Amino acid sequence: MTDIVESFPIVVGVDGSAASVEALSYAARIAAALEAPLTAVTTWTYPVMLDPFDPGTEWSPKNDAQRCLLDAVRAAFQGSPPKRFTQSVVPGRAAEVLIEQSERASMLVVGSRGHGGFAGLLLGSVSAACAAHARCPVLVVHTPMPSAVTSEAPRASVPPGRP
Repeated sequence: MTDIVESFPIVVGVDGSAASVEALSYAARIAAALEAPLTAVTTWTYPVMLDPFDPGTEWSPKNDAQRCLLDAVRAAFQGSPPKRFTQSVVPGRAAEVLIEQSERASMLVVGSRGHGGFAGLLLGSVSAACAAHARCPVLVVHTPMPSAVTSEAPRASVPPGRP
């Protein structure tokens, strides 16, 4: 008798940034190669200045998060998500939710930079927290940098004073 053991999914943190779309696409290739399930997770919280119980407030961070996830899935998979793919929108801070999700994941995949923070940093706060505290292997995916196209060949550096 053979028991089929369901493997833990590869979990991807998605915030709609280019890095998270790249992470989702990359994780899908890994999941396919490993025949593992793939789960995309987007988080949401109420902004500090927003009263969630104000009946005049029509804006919903949860609905925004759902739209963000839907758009990222469309961008990563051109409308055709892979088999064994699930997605969820979870309330909470991104790093905390993803670290919690890592307890039931075979791998956690995040983009190197999200929407917030400071430009030029190698890692965002969420990817750094996940790399430091996750309970499974973490893959941080960097978006490809656009290469500068020049017509000149690269020059060797010459020490000062030499022709």
